Amino acid sequence: MALHVARRDPRAHWLLLVLGLVVLLAALSFNGYVAIAGGGSGRATPEPAPAPDELTRAGPVLRLDGPTPVSRSMPAGTIALTFDDGPDPRWTPEILDVLRRHRAHATFFVVGARVNEHPELVRRILAEGHELGSHTFTHADVAALPDWRRELELQLTRSAVAGATGRSPILFRPPYSSGPGSLTASDARALRAAARAGHVAVLADRDTVDWRRPGVDRIVAAAEGGPAGQAGPQRRTADGRGAVVLLHDGGGDRSQTVAALDRLLPELTARGYRFSTVSQGLGTPRSDVAASTGDRLRGTALRYAQTGAGWLATAMSWLLAVALALGLARLVVQVVCAELHRRRIRARSRARPAGRFLAPVTVIVPAYNEAANIGATVWSLVNSDYPAIEVIVVDDGSTDDTAGVVERMRLPGVRVVRQVNAGKPAALNTGIRHARADLLVLVDGDTVFQPDTVYRLVQGFADPSVGAISGNTRVANRRRLLGRWQHLEYVIGFNLDRRMYDVLRCMPTIPGAIGAFRRKALLDAGGVPADTLAEDTDLTMAVLRAGWRVPYEGRAIAWTEAPGSLRQLWRQRYRWCYGTMQAMWKHRHALVERGPGGRLGRRALPYLAVFQVLLPLAGPAVDAFALYGLFFLPWSHLVLAWLGLLLVQAGTAAYALRLDGERLGPLWSLPLQQLVYRQLMYLVVVQSAVTALLGSRLRWHRMVRTGEAAALVDPGTADRSVGWPGNPNGYRSTRRVGAGRPG
Repeated sequence: MALHVARRDPRAHWLLLVLGLVVLLAALSFNGYVAIAGGGSGRATPEPAPAPDELTRAGPVLRLDGPTPVSRSMPAGTIALTFDDGPDPRWTPEILDVLRRHRAHATFFVVGARVNEHPELVRRILAEGHELGSHTFTHADVAALPDWRRELELQLTRSAVAGATGRSPILFRPPYSSGPGSLTASDARALRAAARAGHVAVLADRDTVDWRRPGVDRIVAAAEGGPAGQAGPQRRTADGRGAVVLLHDGGGDRSQTVAALDRLLPELTARGYRFSTVSQGLGTPRSDVAASTGDRLRGTALRYAQTGAGWLATAMSWLLAVALALGLARLVVQVVCAELHRRRIRARSRARPAGRFLAPVTVIVPAYNEAANIGATVWSLVNSDYPAIEVIVVDDGSTDDTAGVVERMRLPGVRVVRQVNAGKPAALNTGIRHARADLLVLVDGDTVFQPDTVYRLVQGFADPSVGAISGNTRVANRRRLLGRWQHLEYVIGFNLDRRMYDVLRCMPTIPGAIGAFRRKALLDAGGVPADTLAEDTDLTMAVLRAGWRVPYEGRAIAWTEAPGSLRQLWRQRYRWCYGTMQAMWKHRHALVERGPGGRLGRRALPYLAVFQVLLPLAGPAVDAFALYGLFFLPWSHLVLAWLGLLLVQAGTAAYALRLDGERLGPLWSLPLQQLVYRQLMYLVVVQSAVTALLGSRLRWHRMVRTGEAAALVDPGTADRSVGWPGNPNGYRSTRRVGAGRPG
């Protein structure tokens, strides 16, 4: 059966992925919404338009659900202490302890989001005889909110209190409020809307502005009826009138409030004052009512949702931190190893060995429907500077004129072997059986070699411990944006990695476009495997586990035609990624082996698992977190972080391009690559992982060739002068076609 056929990929998981990302983003957004809860009583920009006189001259307790406002004030000798912005795990317990020590009661206007964080404190407030009121869910300025958001703030707070205590609060104090005299027209509209929702507004007679931390003396003076924030000569002695006193138990450091309360309570008690809740002071029934079962369930669900969203945001922050740390560590290791590799190559060049390694070489080119490029591929091989080459083109049942193109070239040293379509591994094994030399170079049918490529590629075989050598693959069709992105990926990702693998002696992949093997190493590995889609990775791992060294030769350059459309790129990378997963699983036992196999198992396999599988799988979630950050985190921090990462990546790219002797021009496309190309690669990994988990059998996807790699070679001339990408002056060869070729 033909192996070059397409199979329908699983698709249902895409809906699950989208739903998962939507849920993730919703949870993060809810956490961001909750996290904006602030504190304090002062507005940044007060509205100049005052409320009607009937409100600004009213008492602190306002009922606005009827046609005419009704206000009440505390009776003489009664102080209603009120605390806003809690509950706070540090200061609310201390304030409760002070109140209990002095046998006083108070009213706590709680923030719903903080109720969900500390439900035990709200239950303690009620258990010790105090009263609860609503202070919105996120300490939002209700006067500035649209109606739907105002209703949401009030409803969420009721649900939070109901879920924590089983009670529903009636009293309401708007954030950033003070006494009736400070009400604006917008405040009045907000209070009337709250009244329609069943709330009674509670403002203050005495605002201590303790949120500013003016000092204990000034807080005490304001609570006793003196000018807010003043002490000393201006301090007034309490005149016997009752009052609602505004204090805070959350939203910041409340140590001064605790100290002031500990002084205020005994002083005013000694003067005959009593301290009560707002409802007790007015002689009205209890201000909270039993919540319905539905409210309790909603409140409990809300608390779990908020807790889960907080955990999720924390987990995502840790994930991002770990990913950044791993990325930076990877970068450091790559650069250090690349520098060691460069110095090693330089030292080897200076050593100047007595002779060159010129053993006979057979180049095997498996080809399926490669008519667009095969002529250029073969021409570049026979025009090589290496003196002893035979070329075998294995036509794997092509339906175009691939074999005919080669045969009509009538080049010496070139043979065509035809077979029924059986797949690339079978074609390679066929070529190996027909090869005459013991050194075999495996080349894709869309690849073009430079004249010195074969020579540089095989020099490492002078070391008898070397079983295979990886060459340097470069993208030929880089004029368009997609080609530039792949060019950067090849130079930065693949080639930097291969230098690192060489230094660490754990090369997991020799690219199919250019690799050289000893015949004995191939036999030890069992030939080219056909049970994975990444036969190049599978074969390289097998060679390593057989005990052979596999170095990287960056000066042996092969130009390949990269996918020219997103669809073709998807298919190619899908096959690569899925095949790499297959190879990793197949060679998992290398984790416990010794020698070269152990280095593969304990160095390369974890590296591949982390950077080519796990982190890309987390990529969509990280991008969702970044989108969340655009709305809920400071823009300056995000911009600086993104620019910092981009500069690091640009520096790495520039270093990698210089190592490969490439121009720095493509660096301009790097920001776009991070915003588009990277996400596509993440989705490829997701698709591959799902395919692997479902046990689906992915088949080979054929890539349509356009012949752009062939454009690098002009087969009409025997003396070639080629304008290679990255080499504007061209690589000139004076080698005559067929010279020195074995018969």
